[in-house]
Amino acid sequence: MSEVTAEMIERGRGLDPRTATRKRRLGARVREARERLTTSDTGRRCADIELLRAYMDMRSRSAPVAIMLIQTMGLLALFWVPPDRVAVWAAAAFASLLLCYWTARRLAKQDDARVTVKDWRTRFVATELVHGAVWACFAAMIAGGKNPDAHTLIIVMLLVSSAFNTMVTATIPAAVYAAIAPSSVAVVAYLVYVNHGGEPLIVPLAMVAAAQLFFFGLARRFHQLASESLFFRAEKNELIAELEQAKANSDEARRRAEEANLAKSRFLATMSHELRTPLNAILGFSEVLKGELFGPHAVASYRDYSNDIHSSGQHLLMLINEILDLSRVEAGRYELKEESVSLVGIAQDCRHLLKLRAEKRDIDLVETVEPSLPRIWADERALRQVVLNLLTNAIKFTPQGGQVSLKVGWTSAGGQYIAITDTGPGIPEEEIAVVMSPFGRGSLAQKNADEGSGLGLPIVKGLIDLHGGQFLLKSRVREGTQAVVIFPPQRVMNALPKFETPGDDPARRPAA
Repeated sequence: MSEVTAEMIERGRGLDPRTATRKRRLGARVREARERLTTSDTGRRCADIELLRAYMDMRSRSAPVAIMLIQTMGLLALFWVPPDRVAVWAAAAFASLLLCYWTARRLAKQDDARVTVKDWRTRFVATELVHGAVWACFAAMIAGGKNPDAHTLIIVMLLVSSAFNTMVTATIPAAVYAAIAPSSVAVVAYLVYVNHGGEPLIVPLAMVAAAQLFFFGLARRFHQLASESLFFRAEKNELIAELEQAKANSDEARRRAEEANLAKSRFLATMSHELRTPLNAILGFSEVLKGELFGPHAVASYRDYSNDIHSSGQHLLMLINEILDLSRVEAGRYELKEESVSLVGIAQDCRHLLKLRAEKRDIDLVETVEPSLPRIWADERALRQVVLNLLTNAIKFTPQGGQVSLKVGWTSAGGQYIAITDTGPGIPEEEIAVVMSPFGRGSLAQKNADEGSGLGLPIVKGLIDLHGGQFLLKSRVREGTQAVVIFPPQRVMNALPKFETPGDDPARRPAA
């Protein structure tokens, strides 16, 4: 068998839940701070980069449509503007479009870790401003022809280009404003230029303003929807990553717990054998010395020393047995040898065994048993251990002249119970959980230096849980403590009906 080292035991100790939660929250705050420090004004760098890449995709995929739009507007402008001027404007429009496309494609070659959100957003806004200025030159070109009848084309150009640029640059609101604002200013200037002080400008200007406000609002709405979608997706990815990390931590903690449990099992198996072997010799030889089987001691103190050795060995053996019993119960390896037993009989036997100890301390043992209690289906050895542990604790903490009550009876649900009540100092309410934990001892036991390992009550609870019952501990300071063990109705063996043979004639039975 391999040796159990301190390193193996230390690996089995994981972080407590509070520390783990605190570390996760600290890690989340650090990630948020890192996102804000990496030039992202929204605090979500990954989502901002996705918005930039969404603009890149839209600008790249819309290039054929943009080319067709430039060609269409150029052909329509030929009705009012000379071809050479239209050609110059078309060349400038294609150049600005190529600049937007080239800038967007440069982002595709960049790794997310090297992307600076603000710098790239500024580049995209600048290129869209140049492209919007070229479209504004279209209005100036038409105005140069001094043909007032072309204002319909100007307004159509404004609406079409604004709608198109809104759809393409919706993920970057500033780019929408940069693409639409120059055209809007040019159209307003054109309307003022061709008016010549005749018709009022309220209707066309209102139309232009309403159209631009509509496109601005539409762009903001598109950006909001895209941002929320990306933010939700980023949060989902972070949550999935956190869940995966939590699962990995859980798997690691389970592995460490299994290692620690294996180390504990090996330790208990080894130490139980190593301690029991010398204990048998200690108990045997100390009993020989105590009984003076080979003659009286020359010094009377030797007999007292042998008594102390024998009692100490018995206490150590009891402690080893309790630790092994608790470890088997916690590991689920305690096998119940169930049979038909009498709860009343077990309680009376345990009371008889501890009667002498109670009389030495002038403690009155009172027994109250309901008559005609049927037997129950349980492990007799486990029930004896439960009753002995509870009675021993009650006698131990009851002062001289006190009283310990033992009751056995029916529960309201049809089960059976055994209650042990003492008149001791009681247990403070905040210490109930302490005394119910392994090796837990209350302040009274520590103050009075009472013997005990703190394993009695945990063993009782574990054995009762194996039987499907309940263990209740009630106490009040300076009034006493009551320990109640409840067995479910399924454990009670009620009287079975008389078995009837097929040839049995109910008519021949004697009347009751």
